[in-house]
Amino acid sequence: MSDAAFVTHPDLVHALRGGIVESFHRGALAIVDADGALRLALGDIGRPIFPRSACKVLQALPLVASGAADGLGLTDAELALACASHRGEPGHVATAQSMLAKAGLGVAALECGAHWPYAEDAGRALAQAGAQPSALHNNCSGKHAGFVCLGCWMARAAGQPAEAFVRGYIGPEHPVMREVSAALGAATDFDLAKAPLGTDGCSIPAYAIPLRQLALAFARVGTGQGLSPDHARAARRLRQAVAASPWHVSGTGKFDSVLMQRLGQRLFCKVGAEGVYCAALPTLGLGVAIKMDDGNTARGAEVVMAAVIDALLDLDEADRAALRPWHDAPLRNWNGRLVGQLQASALLRQALAAA
Repeated sequence: MSDAAFVTHPDLVHALRGGIVESFHRGALAIVDADGALRLALGDIGRPIFPRSACKVLQALPLVASGAADGLGLTDAELALACASHRGEPGHVATAQSMLAKAGLGVAALECGAHWPYAEDAGRALAQAGAQPSALHNNCSGKHAGFVCLGCWMARAAGQPAEAFVRGYIGPEHPVMREVSAALGAATDFDLAKAPLGTDGCSIPAYAIPLRQLALAFARVGTGQGLSPDHARAARRLRQAVAASPWHVSGTGKFDSVLMQRLGQRLFCKVGAEGVYCAALPTLGLGVAIKMDDGNTARGAEVVMAAVIDALLDLDEADRAALRPWHDAPLRNWNGRLVGQLQASALLRQALAAA
């Protein structure tokens, strides 16, 4: 696809320094209801983009719908971790390990790869102990532990040994991944057979889906409308689990965990790599999908999502105070001096006010 196929997206976020705009962050935004009606569209919301980790709740639907979550006795924390991009803090690692134990398997079953924890203190502690990170420290280990649990449950139903059945679950034709992809396609109402196919950072298939369809899927997650009865039940259970244990979704001080701790079931939000953010606003029946052109999450996508939440949800002053560090994000230098800020652009604020 040539560059000519891409439209110029609007400026959604400005980085200010010395009273002027130093940098512009362009992107696209879709807000949709569960019937598919547009509440707001900025930029090209029809171009397929890779949702990356923003769609983990959709990929976790079969874990609950299949009966695996109940059958294996997964807790709220474990279900929240199945939707997570965590920081590798000790509680995250222990929860992923617990999920695998309930499936009767160990860390060797995970096929997501290993990396150092995103949480610096957890990484330092690991290094000081002379240890190396394992797949449990991977930010996607909870999602993959959920896949392993689903595979274990499917193996039991098929009368096969879990280890042999689960092996290779990251492949697009594996029975586990076929269930996961089918749930993603059904929720987004998008034919994945026609979607560009890539490979995600954790090695599972990554399908490119338009923002409008991603926003539709999150509106459905928030309402159950348009989902099969089993997937609607699963979406409700996952939202309840995340509201009960939001720390497991990202970790200490991170946008998703902090805001969902504050707002409870009024908000389900999930970041994805390369400047993607999706959210369900269940009380409003709306889904939100964001893609920043520069792929910068903290500099762009978080500010846009904070502006959406601030404009659309009924917030009290304490709610707004919790949101402020992201809605009007300070920029500080190495001496801790305030040197600028990140702000939603006037265009974005005006569009949200009219939505």
